[in-house]
Amino acid sequence: MSPAVVPPLGERIRQARLERGTGLRALAREIGVSASLVSQIETGRSQPSVSTLYAITTALGISVESLLDARQDGGTAPAAPPSPGTVPHALAVLAADPGLRIGPLAAPGERETLELDSGVVWERLGRVPGADVDFLLVTYRPGGVSSGSGALMRHAGTEYGYLTSGELVLTLGFDEYTVRAGDSVCFESTTPHRYRNDGEVPAVGVWFVSGDAR
Repeated sequence: MSPAVVPPLGERIRQARLERGTGLRALAREIGVSASLVSQIETGRSQPSVSTLYAITTALGISVESLLDARQDGGTAPAAPPSPGTVPHALAVLAADPGLRIGPLAAPGERETLELDSGVVWERLGRVPGADVDFLLVTYRPGGVSSGSGALMRHAGTEYGYLTSGELVLTLGFDEYTVRAGDSVCFESTTPHRYRNDGEVPAVGVWFVSGDAR
């Protein structure tokens, strides 16, 4: 898959909302945005910010991973996992559904890229079915911020990040940190937080968010 291919994020959000029986305006009220914005996201006319995306998935009780699966639409049903004892457990997980696996080796042209609002780009680096983790190459363009409104976000999981280039400002609770190339961060994602790039060059890093399944 070309990294230029973006999963139909809005369609999947709308499908999840309808399956939950939640009205568009009710979802907008729950996450604190306008119904117009939710409508634009669902129809693909607008991309959510990082904070809005996590707010939507939390409200709908779904994972970010479920929205990023490029093969989810029109794909075949997952294959049955091998019988216990036939292969080591780790290999059994990999073999359970190769259609939804990214890896064990993922070249740049095989990975999905999702451009979010406010100058943030996510590239999914890999996926093992059944593993509860978001594994992402994250880029904050100059001026990029995880929340366009400036509000802090919180979501399920534990967050680990390593910045490879550029510089980010991390607001974590009442504290603010300058994250430079070579620095790493880790914290519970339920702690209110926000990232922003105040610099003139992109800030790029590898991020893991674990424990995000619902």
